[in-house]
Amino acid sequence: MRTATYFFIFLNLSLALFEEPAVYPLPFLATSVLEVLCLLVFLGRLTHFAKVTLHNVFWKDTKNICIMVAILLSLTDLAIYGVLRLYGVRSIRWSRIVRPIFLINFAESRQIRRAFRSIRNTLPEITYVFLLFMFSLLMFSLMALKLFGERNLQTAEGLPYFRNYLEIVFDLYVLVTTANSPDVMMPAFDFSSWYALFFIAFVIVNTYIFMSLFLAVVYNNYKKHLKVMPGGACD
Repeated sequence: MRTATYFFIFLNLSLALFEEPAVYPLPFLATSVLEVLCLLVFLGRLTHFAKVTLHNVFWKDTKNICIMVAILLSLTDLAIYGVLRLYGVRSIRWSRIVRPIFLINFAESRQIRRAFRSIRNTLPEITYVFLLFMFSLLMFSLMALKLFGERNLQTAEGLPYFRNYLEIVFDLYVLVTTANSPDVMMPAFDFSSWYALFFIAFVIVNTYIFMSLFLAVVYNNYKKHLKVMPGGACD
């Protein structure tokens, strides 16, 4: 039964690969039939669990309530999407975001729930590091606007270079990953090679210092919550 539950959970999650829009689209009837089949299996598994559990215990367990709500939302969304499709109205399957609930809340997913709770408990403690990183990113973006915005520089495509603050924030955020390095600094570097010092300082502070600090805080807090959490607390 555990294997069957996992199979239908991953089948339900994998439907996103074949539902419109998708790389390998299948007919709506095929995906809808598979989704209804998965939801019926989930409902049957939940009903079986209710039969072997005390009534008060079953209804006090938020995991069971989450599963029932997810099934109801998925069926409602599927019905609305099907009706709109018949009338030629394009819509979005918003219930896709609730599908991971089945993976987390079934009794078989105890270890996944444990990891999920550790992540959830870690998030508040890394907020301060994240805010410091965002403050650094915003300050460097403001410096870049003052340094390059008034010099009428252009990119290789002929577009304005570092004249819009929000675009600067995004470009420097991408630079943290070094995905746009060194392209992002070439217009400034062509104007004056000394401007490379700004980008070098940005990468040192945000990529090498803040990202390492962020990773260390996440790892230490996650490990701490994973160790102190008793086995029964995940249920």
